[in-house]
Amino acid sequence: MVLCIIPGTGDAQQKAKTSKKPNIIIILADDLGYGDLKKLNPDAQIETPNLTRLANNGLIFTNAHTPSAVCTPTRYGLLTGRYCFRSILKQGVLRSFSPALIEDDRYTIADVAKNAGYSTAVIGKWHLGINWKPIDASKPAILNANTDTADATNANFKLPYQNGPHTIGFDYSYIIPASADMAPYSFFENGLSVDYPFSTVAPRDSERGVFYRGGYASPSFKFEETLDHFITKTNQYIADQSKKNDQPFFLYLPLTSPHTPWFPGDKFKGKSGAGLYGDFVMHTDDAVGRVMHCLNSLKLTENTIVIFTSDNGADWRPQDQKKYPAHQANYISRGQKADIWDGGHHVPLLISWPGKLAKNKEVKEIICLTDFMATLAGFTGQKLPENAGPDSFDFSGLIFGNKKISRPDIIHHSMYGMFAIRKDKWKFIDGKGSGGWSEKNLKTDIPGQLYDMEKDEKETTNLYHAYPEVVRELKQLLDQQKEQGYSLKH
Repeated sequence: MVLCIIPGTGDAQQKAKTSKKPNIIIILADDLGYGDLKKLNPDAQIETPNLTRLANNGLIFTNAHTPSAVCTPTRYGLLTGRYCFRSILKQGVLRSFSPALIEDDRYTIADVAKNAGYSTAVIGKWHLGINWKPIDASKPAILNANTDTADATNANFKLPYQNGPHTIGFDYSYIIPASADMAPYSFFENGLSVDYPFSTVAPRDSERGVFYRGGYASPSFKFEETLDHFITKTNQYIADQSKKNDQPFFLYLPLTSPHTPWFPGDKFKGKSGAGLYGDFVMHTDDAVGRVMHCLNSLKLTENTIVIFTSDNGADWRPQDQKKYPAHQANYISRGQKADIWDGGHHVPLLISWPGKLAKNKEVKEIICLTDFMATLAGFTGQKLPENAGPDSFDFSGLIFGNKKISRPDIIHHSMYGMFAIRKDKWKFIDGKGSGGWSEKNLKTDIPGQLYDMEKDEKETTNLYHAYPEVVRELKQLLDQQKEQGYSLKH
């Protein structure tokens, strides 16, 4: 397996190495839990040596959260600095043929990077909607787009799609349109399928985690090779960019793993203590290691900021915990992916820039993935335009110094549209139960939830009736921020 494509040595590499602006790579895992990392959970039954190395060479944010407990809205928030519930998507995720979610005039983190002189790219899972060109212009290109069985017979895959990464600031894109279990199963480079015409594949759901929907597929598409293929393309991109002496790159790398289907490579099968899922996490760690190796081989490590995180908590269900009791994918947090409890949105966040950042340092202040946008702007000396990044706080001071972030609160959103707000030690949930996949039939007469997160990280004791004044304050603050459309004005 080729780990990296090395360009010619000499002045080009040396100039890339000493570029004034660092390259920036944001690696977004898909459904990876805080407790899946050996560095963060010593009892984890999965070996993740590359992520341990990344953590040991940088900052470890122990209180990082996603704005949503599922993937599409988190991706929207990361790229726009805006909570997704402010968009047309109020709950759930987009489907295979949903139209583009990010508004045409929405300022994105890619725009921030381009304005700072960066070449911008996205390689990996998109899942933010795409507008396909129709075959018959008198009919819509997408029918029944909000179902798993979308009738896409009028989508013209021979032509580049209309709206996608290229319309929101990315110079280069190599993506699959949605999750690795959603058709169409094809790689799209700069809007055009790399392997057309399509055939079809039948759905598969033979065992836990080995799942994908049926639908259109490129004849050469192989589910088992998707992750490695994206890493190969990533390393090709990095190698190509290293030849550009005067321009740094910004790469958004949303992985397809360890989301279903769980297809770890042969060398990882049976190697973890957490079944196929754990094996796939090991494969994910290896993928990160391949990118790190490429940077090192091109002498770019010391001039590249690598950020690693996840789009939500792990899809680690009660039956998984029962089968593999020693492993806690979401560590001590209650719940899982989709839930309003911390298991749904408390994620790992590692930031490495060798020689520039402290090593193996824990940062305990709370941050949200929507904060990446303002942080990049702050780091590159930019002021965000009016109305851009309305829920994005600059935490560059936490990265490069001892300045504390000024984020006064954070809003979370569950799979089914339940809200929570965290302020200081308090977390208020505006509803009953998980708002997601866990404990759906939880019976209680208490209309909401209040937890003291300093004393009760596991969210076990509901203090809703014990502190009614706190409930009123947080409910009012939540409603205010929902209504006004921003957390702060830049």
